[in-house]
Amino acid sequence: MLPQIITASIPSPAQGVWHIGPFPLRGYALCIILGIIVAIWIGEKRWQARGGTIGEVQDVAVWAVPFGVVGARLYHVATDWEKYFGSGGHPVDALYVWHGGLGIWGGVGLGALGAWIGARRKGIRLLPLLDALAPGVLVAQAIGRWGNWFNQELYGRPTDLPWGLKIDSAHFSSAYLASDSYQDAVAANGGIAPEFATFHPTFLYECIWNLLAFALIIWLERRFRLGHGRVMAVYVMAYTLGRGWIEDLRIDDVQLNNVLGLRFNVWTSIVLFVLAAAYFAWATKNRPGREESVYVDGRAPAVQAEAANDEAEAANDEPEGGASTI
Repeated sequence: MLPQIITASIPSPAQGVWHIGPFPLRGYALCIILGIIVAIWIGEKRWQARGGTIGEVQDVAVWAVPFGVVGARLYHVATDWEKYFGSGGHPVDALYVWHGGLGIWGGVGLGALGAWIGARRKGIRLLPLLDALAPGVLVAQAIGRWGNWFNQELYGRPTDLPWGLKIDSAHFSSAYLASDSYQDAVAANGGIAPEFATFHPTFLYECIWNLLAFALIIWLERRFRLGHGRVMAVYVMAYTLGRGWIEDLRIDDVQLNNVLGLRFNVWTSIVLFVLAAAYFAWATKNRPGREESVYVDGRAPAVQAEAANDEAEAANDEPEGGASTI
């Protein structure tokens, strides 16, 4: 199936780690960090356009980002636990986030919890905040997927298409090594294990899908003035729709591959798509349009500033020594 002389393919990087003295600089980590920075920048612009105050998204991110990273790692470890806690596994490896392995739904779930904590402290309504952040998260995911390219991981099934991703033998997944495709490649190579093979570049598919979904959400939001969490619902629907078919292409080491004939993450995408679609329909009927204010009543910065000024004026009007008790 896979010719030994491949005339066209997408190369993988020769290395994913560079050392500056004793400090490793990892391509995977750089992609994740860049994605977070871009998501916050987009979120700030969108939040200000929705009536929020610049800088508040950064304040919320102080809570949302750490929660999101922890949640993403927990989801990955939970859905691939045998790799760390099964036979021959090393539990301490579960802490090595830089080796790859972040589950988006754990990140979104705990990240939303962190955002709720940050929003509550700032007097911000959660749903308009999530609507402001959701499109930027798609761009962050598009950037973050390039970390998989640096790590040569989470690729799709073997292919000889011109845009096949070249993967070195050291990064062949256990699922591929156990497949008929690998045995065919060995046979075609005279019984010698091939030095590389080409696979569907699922990281690139998801990157492109996420950017298209970002553009779609921006258009829908402007066309229909989506609010009350409906932008977030469209984000979930758009992402899961793409993740479902992309996930089905993958041939990686995830242990929970099949539940009733489908990969676990495909089922997750189906369930979340249905829930998001149901919420979108309900919110469209019961909460059309947008919120009048993105702040909890009485917690808007202008209101708080006015209250502070009133208190200061009242304090200045009091006679020296304090108000009389008579």
